[in-house]
Amino acid sequence: MGGWSRYHVAVAIAAMIEVIAAVAGASISVAAMGAMGFSRKSDEARDAVIRLTSAVEHIATQLEVLHSDIKEDRKEFFSRLNTVEQRVSKLEVRPPSC
Repeated sequence: MGGWSRYHVAVAIAAMIEVIAAVAGASISVAAMGAMGFSRKSDEARDAVIRLTSAVEHIATQLEVLHSDIKEDRKEFFSRLNTVEQRVSKLEVRPPSC
Protein backbone atom coordinates (compact mmCIF):
# COMPACT_ATOMS: atom_id res chain seq x y z
CA MET A 1 0.00 0.00 0.00
CA GLY A 2 2.92 2.38 -0.57
CA GLY A 3 3.97 3.21 2.99
CA TRP A 4 0.52 3.06 4.58
CA SER A 5 0.26 1.17 7.82
CA ARG A 6 -2.66 -1.15 8.49
CA TYR A 7 -4.07 1.48 10.84
CA HIS A 8 -4.01 4.17 8.15
CA VAL A 9 -5.62 1.85 5.62
CA ALA A 10 -8.34 0.88 8.11
CA VAL A 11 -9.03 4.52 8.99
CA ALA A 12 -9.15 5.51 5.32
CA ILE A 13 -11.55 2.67 4.51
CA ALA A 14 -13.75 3.52 7.49
CA ALA A 15 -13.79 7.16 6.46
CA MET A 16 -14.74 6.29 2.89
CA ILE A 17 -17.56 4.04 4.13
CA GLU A 18 -18.83 6.88 6.33
CA VAL A 19 -18.68 9.32 3.41
CA ILE A 20 -20.59 6.91 1.17
CA ALA A 21 -23.19 6.34 3.91
CA ALA A 22 -23.54 10.08 4.48
CA VAL A 23 -23.98 10.77 0.76
CA ALA A 24 -26.48 7.94 0.43
CA GLY A 25 -28.40 9.19 3.46
CA ALA A 26 -28.42 12.75 2.14
CA SER A 27 -29.62 11.53 -1.25
CA ILE A 28 -32.41 9.54 0.34
CA SER A 29 -33.38 12.53 2.47
CA VAL A 30 -33.45 14.86 -0.52
CA ALA A 31 -35.49 12.34 -2.50
CA ALA A 32 -37.91 11.98 0.41
CA MET A 33 -38.26 15.77 0.64
CA GLY A 34 -39.12 15.94 -3.04
CA ALA A 35 -41.57 13.04 -2.90
CA MET A 36 -43.37 14.16 0.24
CA GLY A 37 -44.38 17.79 0.46
CA PHE A 38 -45.39 17.64 4.10
CA SER A 39 -43.76 20.34 6.21
CA ARG A 40 -42.97 17.94 9.04
CA LYS A 41 -41.20 15.53 6.71
CA SER A 42 -39.41 18.43 5.06
CA ASP A 43 -38.19 19.69 8.43
CA GLU A 44 -36.98 16.23 9.43
CA ALA A 45 -35.29 15.72 6.08
CA ARG A 46 -33.67 19.16 6.24
CA ASP A 47 -32.39 18.37 9.74
CA ALA A 48 -31.04 15.05 8.49
CA VAL A 49 -29.26 16.78 5.60
CA ILE A 50 -27.75 19.29 8.02
CA ARG A 51 -26.53 16.49 10.32
CA LEU A 52 -25.12 14.53 7.41
CA THR A 53 -23.40 17.61 5.99
CA SER A 54 -21.78 18.22 9.37
CA ALA A 55 -20.68 14.59 9.48
CA VAL A 56 -19.14 14.82 6.00
CA GLU A 57 -17.28 18.01 6.98
CA HIS A 58 -15.97 16.28 10.12
CA ILE A 59 -14.83 13.28 8.08
CA ALA A 60 -13.09 15.59 5.60
CA THR A 61 -11.23 17.22 8.50
CA GLN A 62 -10.22 13.82 9.84
CA LEU A 63 -9.00 12.77 6.39
CA GLU A 64 -6.85 15.91 6.22
CA VAL A 65 -5.34 15.01 9.61
CA LEU A 66 -4.76 11.44 8.39
CA HIS A 67 -3.09 12.76 5.25
CA SER A 68 -0.77 14.94 7.34
CA ASP A 69 0.09 11.97 9.57
CA ILE A 70 0.87 9.83 6.53
CA LYS A 71 3.11 12.56 5.09
CA GLU A 72 5.01 12.79 8.39
CA ASP A 73 5.37 8.99 8.55
CA ARG A 74 6.71 8.88 5.00
CA LYS A 75 9.17 11.68 5.70
CA GLU A 76 10.50 9.79 8.74
CA PHE A 77 10.52 6.48 6.87
CA PHE A 78 12.51 7.84 3.93
CA SER A 79 14.92 9.63 6.26
CA ARG A 80 15.64 6.35 8.03
CA LEU A 81 15.90 4.52 4.71
CA ASN A 82 18.43 7.08 3.49
CA THR A 83 20.51 6.55 6.63
CA VAL A 84 20.47 2.78 6.12
CA GLU A 85 21.44 3.16 2.45
CA GLN A 86 24.39 5.34 3.41
CA ARG A 87 25.56 2.80 5.99
CA VAL A 88 25.25 -0.05 3.49
CA SER A 89 27.20 1.87 0.85
CA LYS A 90 30.00 2.50 3.40
CA LEU A 91 30.12 -1.21 4.19
CA GLU A 92 30.24 -2.10 0.50
CA VAL A 93 33.22 0.22 -0.08
CA ARG A 94 35.34 -1.32 2.70
CA PRO A 95 37.70 -4.07 1.59
CA PRO A 96 37.01 -7.42 3.19
CA SER A 97 39.17 -8.17 6.21
CA CYS A 98 40.77 -11.58 6.40
